[in-house]
Amino acid sequence: MSGTKHLINPPGTEGIYKSMQFSQAVKSGNTIYVSGQVGVDENFKPGSGIEEQANLAFLNLQHVLAEAGATLEDIVELVTYHTSMKDILGFSKVKAKFIPKDYPAWTAVGVTELVLPDLLVEIRATAVISG
Repeated sequence: MSGTKHLINPPGTEGIYKSMQFSQAVKSGNTIYVSGQVGVDENFKPGSGIEEQANLAFLNLQHVLAEAGATLEDIVELVTYHTSMKDILGFSKVKAKFIPKDYPAWTAVGVTELVLPDLLVEIRATAVISG
């Protein structure tokens, strides 16, 4: 299976795949590369505030990982993009609920904006599962 590329697009994300032209994740061998997940609900409505958006983003990340046969515990690296680094403590509080131990590598990056005007955070992840 090493060297093969499997596109991961859970039900409900087909519109994103077609219109934005990217997969929610790509699995190659035992590694899963997850595209940035944002804090929107199933109707693509952004959450209110950093903690609600972070919670929704982690739920979306969890959903994509599950579709790929992985869990949050399989994450080896997180990269998060924040429109305000002043929100990092609120984000970290939510992150600790989803990843309470065995922390992955993490890089937090401040950006001026994300794909939708009301978004505050985006989470990209790399996970490795056992073969």
